[in-house]
Amino acid sequence: MKKCLIIDDEPLARSIVAEYLQSFPELEVVQECGDGFEGVKAILQHQPDLIFLDIQMPKINGFEMLELVEQAPGVIFTTAFDEYAIKAFEANAVDYLLKPFSKERFEAAVKKWLAQRSAAATTPAAHQLEEVTGKQPEEHLRIVVKTGNNIRIIPVQEVLYLEAYDDYVKIHIRDGVFLKKKTMSYYEKTLDPKQFVRVHRSFMLALSQLTRIEPFEKDSHVALLKSGVRIPLSKSGYTRLRSVLGI
Repeated sequence: MKKCLIIDDEPLARSIVAEYLQSFPELEVVQECGDGFEGVKAILQHQPDLIFLDIQMPKINGFEMLELVEQAPGVIFTTAFDEYAIKAFEANAVDYLLKPFSKERFEAAVKKWLAQRSAAATTPAAHQLEEVTGKQPEEHLRIVVKTGNNIRIIPVQEVLYLEAYDDYVKIHIRDGVFLKKKTMSYYEKTLDPKQFVRVHRSFMLALSQLTRIEPFEKDSHVALLKSGVRIPLSKSGYTRLRSVLGI
């Protein structure tokens, strides 16, 4: 028996998926979830083989939810918005069902997943969802992180600076540091360049936190933040920062 989750904020949409799944007795719906927070907890609890996932949901969207899951199951997106199809397939989704979808189209998607499993195809993993471009507007305004069993949404206005840390990025805010399995290049492309500047291979700072630029050793410089933190500036980062500041 394969375990499934249905994650969608619309009760009618969840009931349709559950009804269509009755054609597949080998698949068991272990839980229905109404938002991404609930979805993350259900995935950790049940370790499902397959999830049916909406994209536009309250609190966090479907893509943000998947970023919080280290071992993502197979994913079939079920959404009313066709503009995210390319992003979904870049994330190695099994299929992308555009609402309202027919029973035949739904069954074709499930059969595709079953065929992939029988062929020992690789299911989407969390790292495959990390650097997908074409983010939704709200994702430029916040960073969603997971701390233990809790999920926190950090508005970008609270970010002091970002720091590369092996395969992660440290998100520094006033009341703590959070790890996100992303790259600095990802945030360089995602965050507003008028608010955040990559000043070093390992650092990106919020311009609102900058108090002054100071000389350092041998023609190098550091940026002093309001918190007292000193950020090293590479030569290209120093030039970039001066350009943004208009000096």
